[in-house]
Amino acid sequence: MVKVLIVDDSVFMRTIIKDMLSRDSSIEIVGTASEGVEALEKIRALKPDIVSLDIEMPAMNGLDLLRELQKVKKRPRILMLSSLTSKDAALTREAMILGADDFMVKPRNLPTIREISMEMISKIKHLAALPPESGSDKTRISPARPADRIVLIGSSAGGPPQVDVLLSMLPPDLPAAVIITQHMPVGFTAPLAERFNRIAAMPVKESRNGDRLHTGEILLSKAGVHTIISGVMGENGRTTGRIVHSTSPPVHGVRPAVDKTFESAARVYGKNAVSVILSGMGNDAGAGAGAIKQGGGISLICAERDCLVYGMARSAIRHNAVDHVIPLKKLAESVAQYVLMMEGAHV
Repeated sequence: MVKVLIVDDSVFMRTIIKDMLSRDSSIEIVGTASEGVEALEKIRALKPDIVSLDIEMPAMNGLDLLRELQKVKKRPRILMLSSLTSKDAALTREAMILGADDFMVKPRNLPTIREISMEMISKIKHLAALPPESGSDKTRISPARPADRIVLIGSSAGGPPQVDVLLSMLPPDLPAAVIITQHMPVGFTAPLAERFNRIAAMPVKESRNGDRLHTGEILLSKAGVHTIISGVMGENGRTTGRIVHSTSPPVHGVRPAVDKTFESAARVYGKNAVSVILSGMGNDAGAGAGAIKQGGGISLICAERDCLVYGMARSAIRHNAVDHVIPLKKLAESVAQYVLMMEGAHV
């Protein structure tokens, strides 16, 4: 049983969230709170596993509560609820820096609220199942050289929890750069990168225009622009990659598009590329996976039973662009094996 405390200054939101979550027999609502001071008292008394937390509240807001929880030795996992505005995106990023574990966009009306119930339940169960964090002082391998091998991850609806699993299992000494292209609202990839950074064994950050790709570094494609990989000559005389942000029109209705990242990376890295398609709806990633396969790289998709939505993976199948279908918990091992088989890999 997952014990949840709901913290929101709106009686309406507290009631609706409680109603949504109570429909799942594995979730127990142990209490509610209208602001941070009350929430802190109830966290100490009720010891919830998960806290759903609003940001803007009277007396003590969500950010202040997170600061107080940094003093607590064993704190609950925190799921932030944020509105879809640039201000709230900045606050969400600060919340992730302060230790929040995940976030989701707060719905604006009753029909939308009902629609996100399954997403919220899924996120709560995922957070409850995550292993304890190893702390900010965990050992990381610093980027040592320009990357001449690349791992590309494409993800959309239902994808972030899968990315959690994949990144947590990739080895810290993987001899490749990693780029994740995740469909997200503008402003929300920076806090998502903060979240991934606490889970992965390698450093994770949001991509910036002009970033060079380094071995042992993970970049999350910035929302609102396409992440294009252009080729440059590395210090070792081998071709490496550089990030170019493009404001060209959305592809498949999204920007960043997985196809744009995969196709450009295939031109630069050729057979030294591995692509992975996770959960997601729509047709994005199919043409990109085809470009990876045509360039001599390896194209992997996650097994359907592990995906919330299988549209992106099916698009790759329709393009005849899949080398292997891999269960989620075996993906990291497969990626590492294929990277080590690449030309020039250091074993």
